[in-house]
Amino acid sequence: MSRIGLRTGEALVEGDEAYLCAEPEIVIGELDGPVGTAMATLLGDQVKGHTRVFAILNSDVQVKPATLMVSKVTVSSVRYTNILMGSVQAGIANGVLDAVRQGIIDRNWATHLGIIYSVWLDPCVIDLREIDHQALFQVHREATVKVIRKALNNEPTIEWLLENQEKTEHYFHQLGVQGEL
Repeated sequence: MSRIGLRTGEALVEGDEAYLCAEPEIVIGELDGPVGTAMATLLGDQVKGHTRVFAILNSDVQVKPATLMVSKVTVSSVRYTNILMGSVQAGIANGVLDAVRQGIIDRNWATHLGIIYSVWLDPCVIDLREIDHQALFQVHREATVKVIRKALNNEPTIEWLLENQEKTEHYFHQLGVQGEL
């Protein structure tokens, strides 16, 4: 097993509804390196509205690799918290285990790695009457596998980025240019 050091990844998976969007950003690496130090620091330095929690299958069942969820959104609602720490957390936890099961993460490394997982849940969910929790779970599960695969495969490559730099448009930048923001 060669060392992983520290790798980064970003992914996007969208569902049929606007709130069904997962855009994780991760840092993954050995627990005895900078990722482990960062995880311990984040866990011990909690911030109101941005509580850091481990991805769990259920209370008392933490997944491996240890995955520390950090919300990109300031959490200020019980409903938002319950959705984030319910369907989204379950989707992330299952996605981490899917990555191990699929061999993206070597099973032998599962107890030696840590993941810092920056998670997005659209704040509009607190205003929706009905939420498709299964779809929300699935979007985050799929995005988790995708972001881990991209991080561990160093994707996108620098070659791809240089080749596609002028062909790739940033969605929100384009909305701004078109006067839609």
